[in-house]
Amino acid sequence: MINVTLYRKEDCPECDQTIRDLESLQSVIPHRLAVIDLSQHPELMDAFPQVPVVEAGPYRLVTPISRQNLQVSLGAARDRRDHAERVGDARFAEKVQRGSTVNKTDRATYWFSNHYMVVFNLIFALYVGIPWLAPVFEKAGWQLPARVIYTVYSPLCHQLAFRSWFLFGEQAAYPRQLAGVEGLIPFEQAIGINPTDTTASRSFTGNDLVGYKVALCERDIAIYGSILIFGLLFAATRMRLRHLPFLAWVLIGIFPIALDGFSQLPSLIGISGPAWLPIRESTPLLRTITGYLFGFTTAWYGYTLVEDTMRDTRMLLARKIAVTSLH
Repeated sequence: MINVTLYRKEDCPECDQTIRDLESLQSVIPHRLAVIDLSQHPELMDAFPQVPVVEAGPYRLVTPISRQNLQVSLGAARDRRDHAERVGDARFAEKVQRGSTVNKTDRATYWFSNHYMVVFNLIFALYVGIPWLAPVFEKAGWQLPARVIYTVYSPLCHQLAFRSWFLFGEQAAYPRQLAGVEGLIPFEQAIGINPTDTTASRSFTGNDLVGYKVALCERDIAIYGSILIFGLLFAATRMRLRHLPFLAWVLIGIFPIALDGFSQLPSLIGISGPAWLPIRESTPLLRTITGYLFGFTTAWYGYTLVEDTMRDTRMLLARKIAVTSLH
């Protein structure tokens, strides 16, 4: 016996007529009918803007549906099943079996497809939040947990002190003198470390006078913080934001951060480039802006693509769960 699924909504005379036509065909082509009321499954509404919709095996009929079309589709589905059984098509039998049962993996995948933004936002909230605990622990004298945080994040970030935020000190940041930030004591003067000594700058976590370093640099804080901000916005809009064009991502997200980041390399390694390439050091503000643009646009570009996949997964599994619960 073949399985037939009909999707309907309330107050749908066409749906009622299709059900009557299917019932009249039971004696001609026996089938097991599952009727799914979309008002009870709102996650499927987008997949079926018009009803009734009838699915019989791989065949789908969309309103308007005649009794003749139903008979042809049911007959084709029956013949396909009979042929597969005669030739011993194991893949067909496996597909039918998989489509008629819902296992734990299906339910876990369905849950994740509905809640993946909660998972992602929690991950990024922890990732960008934990580094701020390092200076808090240092200030409290809890050096062991502070060192654990600095050590864990060390492979993930350069942690250069002159490109990091500080808490509990005279300033929120100590940029290099080359950055030319007015109103801030430069790194060389405040801390007394040669900025080209990257090893010393990485290992310096702070003191009671200048404060204590956050375990992620200014740009990384902006990148992952903006990914979190977009993730919260995306979740609040129920993942309905339109795609960000690839070119917009490149021009707004990638180009500024690449220009700002790579143009600093000569000054960091202590070499001079061609005359047209100035020796420069970015500022905390520029690092934050370019990092924010990169993180926000990357999340916008990536999350909308992920949502397309998750939406298809939700609809596929919601239909499977709804159908198997009725059969």
